[in-house]
Amino acid sequence: MESLRNEEQRANLMRFFKTGPGQYGEGDEFLGLKVPATRRIVKAVASDLPLSEVPALLRSRWHEVRLCGLLVLVEKFAKLATRRLEDNANAARQRDEIITLYLNNAQCANNWDLVDMSAPKLLGHWLLLPTFLGGKTLDLHTAHKLHTLDRLASSHSLWEQRISIVCTWKTSQQGDPTWCLRYAEKLLHHRHDLMHKAVGWMLREMGKRVSMDLLRDFLRQHAATMPRTALRYAIEKMPYDERRYWMEFS
Repeated sequence: MESLRNEEQRANLMRFFKTGPGQYGEGDEFLGLKVPATRRIVKAVASDLPLSEVPALLRSRWHEVRLCGLLVLVEKFAKLATRRLEDNANAARQRDEIITLYLNNAQCANNWDLVDMSAPKLLGHWLLLPTFLGGKTLDLHTAHKLHTLDRLASSHSLWEQRISIVCTWKTSQQGDPTWCLRYAEKLLHHRHDLMHKAVGWMLREMGKRVSMDLLRDFLRQHAATMPRTALRYAIEKMPYDERRYWMEFS
């Protein structure tokens, strides 16, 4: 990956991902690789790379190498989460190992793209699957999953907090609104604009994938006080007249 370094693209990415002093990505360093190039590398190495070597990627100074490590985890998890393997005990233990590694290195997903390309396909998918984490038998262990996301949502890390809400994209896709509604409410008044965007985005996806009436119920409770950015993102796919109606609350 270092051999593919592109100085011009590197400068563009560092501006785009706000790496300057005081910005949310302060200090992040880029090689200048576009995402498709990183994905090609992942496809080449994911099958043969031992899980024990992934932490070295996740802790790299380079943004794209950390992304590579996260996408390797996504690839490995997906192969263990097919319908045929959902209730397979050995596959569940391997999935749990991947999730544990991801959670232990959550701080390495320290920009919004790293979170958004990993959290739904790892943590979000895990929420829907049987697990041994939280107990000695293979079960959904909802209480443990709630505890895991509550800890992330209560973290002092912006990125761990973003993981807790963005991972609900997957659960909403599968028709379960409860995770999105729980963490949207917990994080609704977060101080950072990046979280306002994430909360609004996940509410919009929940409405689109599950129920617009549930989204409207949420808005009736919170539209008058929620950040304007979150509200705007949440109602983005509604008809114009309805968007105007909700924006009058903010």
